[in-house]
Amino acid sequence: MEKALQTMVDNMPEKTGKSLEEWKKILQSQAFEKHGQAVKFLKEEHGVTHGFANTIVTLSKAENNEPEDLVADQYSGKESLLPIYERLLTVVKALGPDVTITPKKSAVSIIRKRQFALIKPATKTRIDLGLKLPGKELTARLQNSGPFGTMCTHRVQLFEVSEVDHELIKWVTEAYEMAG
Repeated sequence: MEKALQTMVDNMPEKTGKSLEEWKKILQSQAFEKHGQAVKFLKEEHGVTHGFANTIVTLSKAENNEPEDLVADQYSGKESLLPIYERLLTVVKALGPDVTITPKKSAVSIIRKRQFALIKPATKTRIDLGLKLPGKELTARLQNSGPFGTMCTHRVQLFEVSEVDHELIKWVTEAYEMAG
């Protein structure tokens, strides 16, 4: 936890009357569809300042949406794709200690200084690997970004672990190097 955030959490009991854990329990007793609704509740019903309310809601969500759960949700009903996903993670982790793997609701972002790859289970039988390779020629395998839009410049469709081959690793490495 970064220092400023830790200071805020440490000061929470004095400034708001309750610890972060106590606030989390209060939020768990409610059902909020949106972040803003929970913030508004804390401000209006409990007199918490906006900064603290936002922090409490954000940290409560982070705890409730563990990255593993996001990945598990993505691959629910698509478990046969997990070996491809795991192989891709092995490849990106080997690129360097500055790689950040960030699971989101429908895909996993791979970031260096900026996102350079995106792993998405597209169908029950296919993973789409988006890559940021500006200026790179398209090929039959290295296609345009398709559904990724501007998040990536290219897309590779993967149906089997064996497709995470030397050529693909070279493209991933290239995208990693461009993101530095």
